[in-house]
Amino acid sequence: MYGAILGDIIGSPYEFDREGKTKEFELFLPESRFTDDSVLTIAVADALLRAKATFVLDDEGEVKDLLVNAMHKWGQQYPRAGYGGKFYKWLMFGGRDPYNSLGNGSAMRVSAAGWMGEDLDHCRTLARWSAEVTHNHPEGIKGAESVASAIYLARTGSTKEAILEYVADEFGYDLDRTCDEIRPGYQFDVTCQGSVPEAIIAFGEGKDFEDVVRTAVSLGGDADTIGAMAGSIGEAFYGVPEELKAECEARLPGDMREVLREFAAKEM
Repeated sequence: MYGAILGDIIGSPYEFDREGKTKEFELFLPESRFTDDSVLTIAVADALLRAKATFVLDDEGEVKDLLVNAMHKWGQQYPRAGYGGKFYKWLMFGGRDPYNSLGNGSAMRVSAAGWMGEDLDHCRTLARWSAEVTHNHPEGIKGAESVASAIYLARTGSTKEAILEYVADEFGYDLDRTCDEIRPGYQFDVTCQGSVPEAIIAFGEGKDFEDVVRTAVSLGGDADTIGAMAGSIGEAFYGVPEELKAECEARLPGDMREVLREFAAKEM
């Protein structure tokens, strides 16, 4: 999960095309901070760790209850992390029913499913459940499943070509574009269909973990979320340098850091 959280932190100062669209930017600024992407990534990880510990990782009802409870717990602990309007209402009023969102919130928070699943089908199932508790629109589910699938394939040794081919064939995303083609006209888009493919393309072009995140953030728009999605796949493919893990932990509060470390120790 370091990859998702680092992508979020690194991308946070550059959201809305602040500082221009370039890969040549300061990796960490004084205002670099975690946002809702990181909080909810931790929440999903926390829920799946509890599900695994209590042997209910294959029980849809139990897993979804744990997911909802964890999102309420972590979201209310950090209420000013920058949540979308509908999610914020769901969070603050203790909602337990989904609201048909197709936003990229389902994909930004899904990395734990890509690591926790026992096989590709199980990863997709966990990703679907993690989306459906809020983002039960088909596009919201597809976004979560596609990122989790890419993580699973990356961590189990698939080539980039195989990962991109699987995602394109299974989910119908147009990945036959380059970031140089996307970047000039790309605008802020919080839908899965308008940001997940771009994040996956950035992963495909990146030469190492840092370059994956730089490429993703350089697209602009919802830069922290695109960085989180691309970074989550980049970690599974390349790993994360220890110095960047240290930078990540230094920017997290203790309770989030504890979950991050627990999950890292138990990754499949």
